[in-house]
This record gives sequence, structure tokens and C-alpha cells, in this order.
Amino acid sequence: MGSSSYDVLRKQARTLENDIDLKLVAFSKIGAGSGGSSGIGNSNISNSSADTSPLLGDHVFDSLSEEIEQMLEKLSTLNESMSDLPATGAAAMHTLQRHREILHGYRQEFNKICANHTVRIEREELLRGSGLTTSGSPSISGLSRREMYMKETGHLSSASHLVNDQINIAIETRDNLHAQRQAFKRLQTRFNDISNRFPLISSYPFVSVSFSVSISRSDAIR
Repeated sequence: MGSSSYDVLRKQARTLENDIDLKLVAFSKIGAGSGGSSGIGNSNISNSSADTSPLLGDHVFDSLSEEIEQMLEKLSTLNESMSDLPATGAAAMHTLQRHREILHGYRQEFNKICANHTVRIEREELLRGSGLTTSGSPSISGLSRREMYMKETGHLSSASHLVNDQINIAIETRDNLHAQRQAFKRLQTRFNDISNRFPLISSYPFVSVSFSVSISRSDAIR
């Protein structure tokens, strides 16, 4: 009797595991935003639910999420029922352990899909700026993206103008410094001419040092 009950539970568990596997494939596609609904099986979600509207996509995702959660709980209950039966040998214990590992893997995959879906939705809301609750229309979504691109283009254009202005200021500054340097050179040339014509002027160290410092500063500025 115990062996017969164990076989029935094991068969139910394997059937349920196959169903969950198919559901997770469809769940993953919907969570990734592909809109696919193949493999959903006997659920109330029809193929027409694969609309690309974000609101409808969320409804399909939430419905399938609840269904998979219920199936996982049912599989957990079957595993517990099998463990409550008297042990029938090492093979049965190994099979039971395998069912538990499969359930654990399904739970991990389910949680991963839910987390990835949440991240994707948050990213899309951030890109649209207005969130999914404002409108699920693809045309409005496209309009929001176009507006975003236009704003980014405007920001880039403004930044380009600012950079050009800074470059022009730098060029003007360089030209002014160059003109000052040429003026200092002309003064030095004149001073040298005067010194050659009037040797007594060059005997004053202060005058010579002052012009030397001026020329050195102009060279440093260049």
C-alpha cells in the first residue's frame, strides 16, 4: 500500500514538474518583454495576451506568476507527502532528494525571472520619464522617446556652443599674450639701442634688471 501511494505521488510530482518547466519558459519570455505565450498550457492566458502593451504585459506576467507560485506550493506538498511515507530503500530516498533539488531549482529560476522583470520595468519607466501608468500606447511611448532624444540633442548642441566659446576665449587670450610679448621685445630692442648709444644708462642695475624681468615674464606666459 505504501509503495503504491509512493508511486502515485511520484507520478504526480513528475507531471507537475514538467508543467512547471513549460510555465517557466513562457514566464521567462514574458518577463523579458518578448510577449511570447507559447507553452502556457491550460492556463487562462490565451495567445492574444501576447500584446506588446506594457499594461497588458504586466497583467499576463502577474497572472502567470501567481499560477506558478501555486504550482510550486503544490509540488512542495507532494514532496512532503512522499517524505512522510515509510522509506522503501536507497533508490526511493535518492528519488525524493532529486525531487527536492528540482523544486529548489524551479524556485530559484522563478525568483530570478521576477527580479529581472522588475529591473526591466524600472529601466523602461526611467527612460520614458512618465512611467507605465500614464499610458500604455506604443505611439505615446515612441513620442516620449523622441522628446527625450530631442532634449539630449539640444543639450549636446548647447554644450558644443559653450566649448566653442571657451576655445575662442583661449585663442583671444593667446593672441593678446603674444602681442604683449612682442611689445616687450620691441621695448628691449629700443633699450638696447639706447644703452649702446648712451653707455651711462646701462650702469644702472635697476633698469637692466627691470627689463630682464619683464622679458622673462612674457616668455613664461607664452
